[in-house]
Amino acid sequence: MMVDAHHHVWDPARRRHAWLDEYPGLNRRFGLDDFEREAAAAGVTASVLIQVLPDSGETAAFLAAVDKSDLVRGVVGWTDLTSPAAADEIARLRALPDGSRLVGIRHLVQDEPDPDWLRRSDVRRGLRAVGAAGLTYDLLVRQGQLPAALSVTGDLADVRFVLDHGAKPGIATGNREPWASLISDMAARPNVFCKVSGLVTEAPPGWRPAHIAPYIDHLLDCFGPRRLMFGSDWPVCTLAASYAEVLDLARGSLGSRLGADELAAVFARNSIAVYGLDLKN
Repeated sequence: MMVDAHHHVWDPARRRHAWLDEYPGLNRRFGLDDFEREAAAAGVTASVLIQVLPDSGETAAFLAAVDKSDLVRGVVGWTDLTSPAAADEIARLRALPDGSRLVGIRHLVQDEPDPDWLRRSDVRRGLRAVGAAGLTYDLLVRQGQLPAALSVTGDLADVRFVLDHGAKPGIATGNREPWASLISDMAARPNVFCKVSGLVTEAPPGWRPAHIAPYIDHLLDCFGPRRLMFGSDWPVCTLAASYAEVLDLARGSLGSRLGADELAAVFARNSIAVYGLDLKN
């Protein structure tokens, strides 16, 4: 069994994606059928589809699209965490005919100009609603937002957090600090898990595994094999690597240090447990 815990789909003809204007190579339809072909070739048996837009309509559409999918077993969607009605909106999404596959919520915190956005009282109220609903919250942050993420994950110890893309380290510049120290502090929170995902697009052009492996090593040293999970970040990853290359990078970097049972945890069991994926129905 192999789980891809982080991938996307989109269709600019159906929903406006302003951010794609900067990435012409991505500015086209990437559908579930496209992902299923990539996943099948890679031996992926289950996956988690991650929100792209700050739009609950996208979340509802994702849930409807994956309801009958044998591959996509969970959706991390979006709701306005700052809204007093966040809990009601989560309940509405879960009550949809296909709402049982909603396993988490995410906001594009990386795009918030305020590095302390996560410290806001209305945001924390929304995060508590996510936790109260039994859902996971995906943290999409950059290095400068890690102090606020440290604060909120410590204060909301009952909420389960997943750190996307290892908080986007500065691989292209080779800088390790303060990222490495902040990651060590984040890993001290037992309610925080981390994805080995999205690293190839933080690497320099023409990257080699040696550029990225030290960062994966640090994530492994900090979180251990029981709190890491693999994600492709497809199709964003195609800016820098193919699906197969992303998978080979993760397998090669982790496989040199982990045994078969630990690799099975990173590539399947951890994602299933953290997101509560139902693989039977």
